[in-house]
Amino acid sequence: MARDCEIASVCFLIQVRTIALLASGCPVFFQGRGQPEELGLILGTFSGCSSLFGWPKAGRPYYHNHVSISPELALRQDVLRERLAALGRLLVAYSGGVDSAFLAWAAHQQLGPDMLAVIADSPSLARTHLAEAISFAEEQRIPLQVIQTSELDRPEYVLNDSSRCFHCKDELFDVMEAFRQAHGFDAIAYGVNVDDQGDFRPGQAAARQHRIAAPLLDARLTKQDIRDLAYAAGLRVWNKPASACLSSRIEYGRPVTRETLSVIEHGEDALRELGFRQFRVRHHGDIVRIEVDRDELPRALDPAMAREFARIFKALGFKFVTLDLEGFRSGSMNNLLPVEDLRRAG
Repeated sequence: MARDCEIASVCFLIQVRTIALLASGCPVFFQGRGQPEELGLILGTFSGCSSLFGWPKAGRPYYHNHVSISPELALRQDVLRERLAALGRLLVAYSGGVDSAFLAWAAHQQLGPDMLAVIADSPSLARTHLAEAISFAEEQRIPLQVIQTSELDRPEYVLNDSSRCFHCKDELFDVMEAFRQAHGFDAIAYGVNVDDQGDFRPGQAAARQHRIAAPLLDARLTKQDIRDLAYAAGLRVWNKPASACLSSRIEYGRPVTRETLSVIEHGEDALRELGFRQFRVRHHGDIVRIEVDRDELPRALDPAMAREFARIFKALGFKFVTLDLEGFRSGSMNNLLPVEDLRRAG
């Protein structure tokens, strides 16, 4: 009875809506602030998750992984293995995106039980993304810890200026460092890569302050390299669309609140249900700016679809519903930042 109550509490805590836990061989731990340090080992596979996300069922190969990689990429992969082996017992900051998923997989291949993937759950993480990340880790038998972070308790994060991402990562690495010390791990790594060096990413400054290892960057791997290696390894996330936390959808200067994050999440869930694959719901107060991939713009511009957009987003509280004719652009909110803020970042 007590065991059932623990599992029920965990499911309520992370608010995963459509998950059934069945017996499997991958450990998933759930931990919340103010809760017992370990709420229990839950062994499971998410029944139906693969169909929910449009992915093949666990255990079935997405494609044959008899794929050759270039000699240059093979050398960089060797550097990655060497770097991972040198880090000792390792925590991997994991979000479920391609970069962190490949890093967690590679670390597990190299280190086995001496690694643990750690995903931070908070209102800025969409429930579908959390469920996807857990599902992938279980498929690959990657041990995973779900921790709680409290960036919304930080006034400087809620302020939502150009340094928001720094404060988010600072909170994440504070919590991970405490976990590392408490559980005897040697290092923490995250999935930054070569291409990220040319983008506006204040979170990298937080990683440097916390001395977080960057094995993909050390191996000089680009985003395309990582996708190619994931494809060759047979990982179904190799072509997963890029994503980011829900807070990144809110225009700078507008406070981050749980209510705003919930509106964005519901809007993006609706776009997903309509069959769109790459999109963002950008929150500009009374105005929503919908971005979809350029290849999907013709469908979005259909008058019937436009009426559906208006119905969905006005029901969520927006007064004006707009479609961005430039299509999806990662980090488009950064175009609103002063040049001096962009120069200070990173």
